[in-house]
Amino acid sequence: MSNLSVSRPVGLPVPDWTPPPRPEGAVLEGRYARLEPLSAEDHAALLFAAYDGEDWLWDYMPVGPFSSASMYHRWVKEATADPGLCFYAVKDLETGQYGGVASYLRIDPAAGSIEVGNINYAPRLQRTRAATEAMALMMRWAFEAGYRRYEWKCNALNMPSRAAAQRLGFSYEGVFRQALVVKGRNRDTAWFAAINQEWPALSAAYAEWLSPDNFDAEGRQVERLSNLTRKIRVSDDPALLDQGLPPEV
Repeated sequence: MSNLSVSRPVGLPVPDWTPPPRPEGAVLEGRYARLEPLSAEDHAALLFAAYDGEDWLWDYMPVGPFSSASMYHRWVKEATADPGLCFYAVKDLETGQYGGVASYLRIDPAAGSIEVGNINYAPRLQRTRAATEAMALMMRWAFEAGYRRYEWKCNALNMPSRAAAQRLGFSYEGVFRQALVVKGRNRDTAWFAAINQEWPALSAAYAEWLSPDNFDAEGRQVERLSNLTRKIRVSDDPALLDQGLPPEV
C-alpha cells in the first residue's frame, strides 16, 4: 500500500447512523402559527381567497397563478397526492386565518437530507410572527426527527426568498446555473442549507426573536432575527451584501 493511499483524507465518521423517518404530516403548532396537513377540502377555498388578485405571488413558483377556486382545488389535490411531498397549510393563530402553504420535498432519509420549499405566503401572512414561526416549526421537526441537513432553494432572481433564507440562518452555498426550465424560462437556482450542529443555536435565536418581550406595544420588533442568526451562518449570500434585507416584523 502506497503512502499516498494511506494519507488520503476521508470524511468524519457518523457513528450509529440511523436514517430518520419520512414526515407524515403531523400537526405542528407554536405560539403564533399552526401548520396542518394541506387538504383540498379543508383549505383550498380559504387559501384561494387569500391569494386571489395577487398573481405576482406565483412569479417564481412552478405552478400558478390560478384563475378559479376550482383550478386551485384541483392542484391541491394533485400536490397532496404526491408521495415525494409533504404539504402544510399555515394558519396565523393571532388572526385565525389561513395565509399560505409550505412543504417538505427532496426527502432523502438515507442521506439525512430534507428540503423546505413550495413556500407561498399571501400578503396577510407575510412579515408576521406566524410566518417566521412556521419556518422554525418545520426546521425543528426535521432536526428533532434526526435529519442532518435542511435545505432551502429558490430561483436565483428571487431576492426576497434569498434574503428570507439568510435571515432564518441558512448558509449560502452557491448558484446552480441553468438548473431548470420553469414555465418556459431559464431558472438558475440559489442553494442554502442549515445542518444539525447549527440547530441548537438557531433554535435559541428563533425563541429569542419570537418571545413576546421582543416586541413593543405596537408589535414592532426590538431585535432583528437576522442579527440573531448572523454569527450562526457560515457564509452569507454575496448578492445581498450590498442590499438591505427586506423589512422584518
